[in-house]
Amino acid sequence: MATVELYSRPTCGFCHMAKRLLTDKGISFSEVNITAQPEKRAEMIQRANGGSTVPQIFIDGTHVGGCDDLFALERAGKLDPLLTA
Repeated sequence: MATVELYSRPTCGFCHMAKRLLTDKGISFSEVNITAQPEKRAEMIQRANGGSTVPQIFIDGTHVGGCDDLFALERAGKLDPLLTA
């Protein structure tokens, strides 16, 4: 199973949607709350090649983007292969 990391904020609706999709698929993920850990925001931006909005999602260390990108992968049938790699 792939390692999934998600940078989020507790009040972010897109973060909740992304987490719900992963949870519904039975995928565990680690979450970094950048509100509780503001020092992680710079790390997130650097890892996401300048992406400063949340969520920022990484699968096996590869940046896949935000919530819209995650759902686009799902619609295209490309998410499951990434998660089971």
